[in-house]
Amino acid sequence: MVRAFIMVKTAAGKSEQLLASIRDIEGVEEAHIVAGQYDIIVEAVGDEVYDLMHGVATNLRDLDGVADTKTYICLA
Repeated sequence: MVRAFIMVKTAAGKSEQLLASIRDIEGVEEAHIVAGQYDIIVEAVGDEVYDLMHGVATNLRDLDGVADTKTYICLA
């Protein structure tokens, strides 16, 4: 099992609208609107790194209103 945290920067005013869509992506365990450089933080899991990156990260980046993402894979 691979776990990652994905930081999401959204277009202005899109965070609340995107939150529900992000939470519906398979592999997303939690997603929260946060204050700071990024607008949403996502905790995601997958069987392999490829599954996580291809499934969750790709689907997330394809959502309308996502401006940028940064993915951090947990090592321990």
